[in-house]
Amino acid sequence: MKADPVGVAKGSYFMDGDHACAEGAIAAGCRFFAGYPITPSTEIAERIAERFPKVGGMFIQMEDELASMAAIIGAAWTGTKTMTVTSGPGFSLMMENIGLAVMMETPCVVVDVQRGGPSTGLPTLTGQADMMQARWGSHGDYELIALSPNSSQECFDLIITAFNLAEQWRVPVLFMMDECVGHMTEKVVIPDAYEITITPRKFYRGKKKDFKPYKFNGHTKIAPMVKAGDGYFFHITGLTHDERGYPLINAEAQQTNVQHLVDKINKNVDKISIVEEDNITDADVIVVSYGISSRVALKAVEFARKNGIKVGTLRLVTVWPFPEKRIKQLASQVKAFIIPEINMGQISLEIERCAAGQAPTILVPHAGGWVHDPKDIFQAIEEAVA
Repeated sequence: MKADPVGVAKGSYFMDGDHACAEGAIAAGCRFFAGYPITPSTEIAERIAERFPKVGGMFIQMEDELASMAAIIGAAWTGTKTMTVTSGPGFSLMMENIGLAVMMETPCVVVDVQRGGPSTGLPTLTGQADMMQARWGSHGDYELIALSPNSSQECFDLIITAFNLAEQWRVPVLFMMDECVGHMTEKVVIPDAYEITITPRKFYRGKKKDFKPYKFNGHTKIAPMVKAGDGYFFHITGLTHDERGYPLINAEAQQTNVQHLVDKINKNVDKISIVEEDNITDADVIVVSYGISSRVALKAVEFARKNGIKVGTLRLVTVWPFPEKRIKQLASQVKAFIIPEINMGQISLEIERCAAGQAPTILVPHAGGWVHDPKDIFQAIEEAVA
């Protein structure tokens, strides 16, 4: 299915990542937004508030982030593509209802423009310390999808991917930007609507009495949805439930529910995961990075190559589900992984787990507020091959 031409402002622009994200969401078919202003994500909400009346969308400023997340879940069950945006403290408040969206298998997109924390932290300065919260922030066992853009152009392109993945797998997709990417102004090319492929909602078309909103029919098949008000009699709940959506409080139902939520993502990692690799084949060292750190790392890699070091790069475009299989493959052929993160060590722990003693992982931490000095990353590369 192609994008709605009414929602696509075709052309070349000088645009920051926040505005590009808003335009990409509109192009993806998002027509309901609920949110609460919080730096450094507010520009996304402002852009959508300005643009939605022109494309038939609905913008609501809610009283807080708890209500914002609840609103986009409810709106999704009207057949609408929905989104909210936030940053650190607001992301924490959304976690309970993100778990509700997971359990109800509700497609939606949550954008987190990360800043320095904890608590109020650095409202106007960058960070990448919400990455583990994205994976483990809500209680219980579940899997979801998290993407990490590194440019304004990718904020436009990849948010469309986020909406497509949400629809394909009936799951909330987290869009893990950072302040630098959100506020960095670059050239953004918005293509013609007919060049943009979007994934439409899968709707049930059978007999009304046979509709089951949670038909667990294998990890490669996702049950279709219906619109509230179309006359179907169904129940949606955060409780453990059967295929009809009715609460079923026992261990057997819990096993079925949770296994389904985990399997539909874990057994399709190869279909979901996006990584970018460069000079991997004969590399002695691989720099693994994401978001703005992946761009800063390129300077260090350039220094290293000029000094005769065989260094490759692996960029995590999809952070969750984690590309465990690929990291394990690479761990058997390299001397070390170098991981620059604007946190004190989060994704580095996943790489260490996957490498399982085959290759050391060297974290280049940064507490937030600004990006790494490329010299620090270069020094870690040098030490790895010494």
